[in-house]
Amino acid sequence: QVQLVESGGGLVQAGGSLRLSCAVSGRTSSYYAMGWFRQAPGKEREFVAAISWTGTNTYYSDSVKGRFTGSRDNAKNTVYLQLHNLRPEDTALYYCAAGPRYSTYPRDYDYWGQGTQVTVSS
Repeated sequence: QVQLVESGGGLVQAGGSLRLSCAVSGRTSSYYAMGWFRQAPGKEREFVAAISWTGTNTYYSDSVKGRFTGSRDNAKNTVYLQLHNLRPEDTALYYCAAGPRYSTYPRDYDYWGQGTQVTVSS
């Protein structure tokens, strides 16, 4: 079993930055690929970033590429998502997820956190 707890969300003006964290606990946490997803009210859950279990491979959605950076520190069992140049359309509940496969699909992740809210004002 793996437990995930996100933090770091908040209210920020357009153009600002935030760093989201995802604390991972449970068995063999460093052997999971990690994903970040987001969901805005009335919309489906959307892929944001994927990070391989070593952290050497990352993949981003086109909407965040060049603005968001995913990373992980397996020694601290923590995964990060650095958000730069935020836009109002980035407003959503951001989730981290863990799974055996480096993927852009929610169905490939077995464990999910409760989410952290990011709100970007114009």
